[in-house]
Amino acid sequence: MSGIEIAVLPVGGMGTRFLPATKSVAKELLPVVDRPLLQYAVDEARAAGITQFVLVTARGKASLADYFDVPGELIRILEERGKTRELQILAETQLEPGAVISTRQQQPLGLGHAVWCARHVVGNRPFAVLLPDELLWKPDAPCLKQMVEAYLQLGGNVIAVMEVPEEHVNRYGILDPGPGDGRITQVKGLVEKPPLGRAPSRLAAVGRYILQPEVMAILGEGRRGAGGEIQLTDAMAELIGRQPFHALTFDGERHDCGDKAGHVIANIALALEREDIGPAVRAWLASRG
Repeated sequence: MSGIEIAVLPVGGMGTRFLPATKSVAKELLPVVDRPLLQYAVDEARAAGITQFVLVTARGKASLADYFDVPGELIRILEERGKTRELQILAETQLEPGAVISTRQQQPLGLGHAVWCARHVVGNRPFAVLLPDELLWKPDAPCLKQMVEAYLQLGGNVIAVMEVPEEHVNRYGILDPGPGDGRITQVKGLVEKPPLGRAPSRLAAVGRYILQPEVMAILGEGRRGAGGEIQLTDAMAELIGRQPFHALTFDGERHDCGDKAGHVIANIALALEREDIGPAVRAWLASRG
C-alpha cells in the first residue's frame, strides 16, 4: 500500500460571514499572519506527500487557481531589487507545473457534492480531503502527515477528530466510537449534526479525511441529509463495515477560521510563535491587561 498522492480541497463557499471582505477576496485567501488559509492547507498536504491538488471552486472564485500561477513580473522586480528573502518565500510556496487542477461545483449542494465533483480527477485512487477553513496547527507533526502514517498501517479510511464541548456537538459530524488504541479509534458510526443530548460522543470530525474511491459512487446517488444537502458524513458512514475505518485524534491546535473570532484568534496565536513579530504582539497584549 502506497501513500496518498492527491488531495481534494472544497473551496466553493461564499464566505458570507466575512462580508464585506469576501465581496472581492475568496475567504480561503484571507491571511493568517502573512499566508492565506489555502496555503496552510497546501503546506500541510505537501508535508504528507501530496503532489496533486484538486480545487473544487464555484462561480467568482477563479482567484484561487490564479494564486498558484508564477508571478513573473513580481519575481522580476524582486530580483532587480535584490529581495532574496522575498524570492525565497515565493519559491517555497510555488507548486510544480500541473500540480493544481480546478473543477467547478455549479450548485451549492453540500460538502459531499463538492467532493463528488472531483471524481473524474481522483479516479480509482484513495485521496485526501482538506477543508482550508480548519487550520490544524502542529508544525513538527502536521495532521495529515499523522493520518497518512496511520493509513499506511491500517488501510481503509482515516478521519481526524477532536473533542468539542457538549453544547457544540450539533455543529459537526460526530464519531460513534469503537475500540481505541492510543489516539486511534475504530469508527462504529458517524452522525451528522446530532441534536444536543443525542450525540454518541464529543469527538468531532475536523476537516481532514483520507478516503477510498468507493465513496464517490455513494455520493453520486445524490441522497440528501442534514440541511437538505449531500453530506460527506453520510456517505462515509456507508463505508463502515465494508472497509477499515479509523479516526485519529489530532493532538495539535485547531482554529476554526470560518468563524470571525476563530480567525482573529488564529492570527494572534500564530503571530505569538513568530520570532520576527511575536515580541511586539506579546507586548501589545500585555499592555491591554
